[in-house]
Amino acid sequence: MVNNLTSQVDIVNHLKWRYATKKFDNSKKIDQETWTQLEESLVLTPSSYGLQPWKFVVVTDPEVKAQLGEKSFVQPQPLDCSHLVVISRLTTMDHDYVEKYLQSIAEARSTTLESLEAYKGMLTGFVERTSQTDLEHWMARQCYIALGNLLTAAAVLRVDACPMEGFDKNGYDEVLNLSPRGLASVVLCALGYRDSSDKYASQEKVRHPVSDVVIHI
Repeated sequence: MVNNLTSQVDIVNHLKWRYATKKFDNSKKIDQETWTQLEESLVLTPSSYGLQPWKFVVVTDPEVKAQLGEKSFVQPQPLDCSHLVVISRLTTMDHDYVEKYLQSIAEARSTTLESLEAYKGMLTGFVERTSQTDLEHWMARQCYIALGNLLTAAAVLRVDACPMEGFDKNGYDEVLNLSPRGLASVVLCALGYRDSSDKYASQEKVRHPVSDVVIHI
């Protein structure tokens, strides 16, 4: 019980430490070992039905970041951060995707596709009865789960991060050539290390009291 309590306290302290970084120190880069852990945290993100309707485009090339900076409404984070993650949804969800996912389940769990028939029926039913517009909205919502997972993992690893919705999605899709890959950008996360001049790092967090937002029934 003591160990569990200690872990909980540590997590809360990490989350208190993090903030939406406004200014990154562009001379500081995330080392490969740390970045590998952050990538793994993205891959381990839970998703509805386990379908993982996303890809994570990691941008570190300075020239590409400069192009994306122009599509980010003059915000400096995409240019100055160490790694920019463009969390992107799939543009389509079809039977072929479901079949591929089921095959990966069978391989990972050493089972047969026949044993997954009932699950297959549930997945294909979902895809068939959901309109393209609703599927796109659903996939975008899944991307925000990945964003939350990444922000928490970054805080635990003491990596600064800034989630970003203020960007030209069409512009990003064009620069990164996402459409031919069957992808559409949803939300960004800039990661790196805060610049010492970022005044927001020392500002008090403003959150509603627990009693105002948590309802016990």
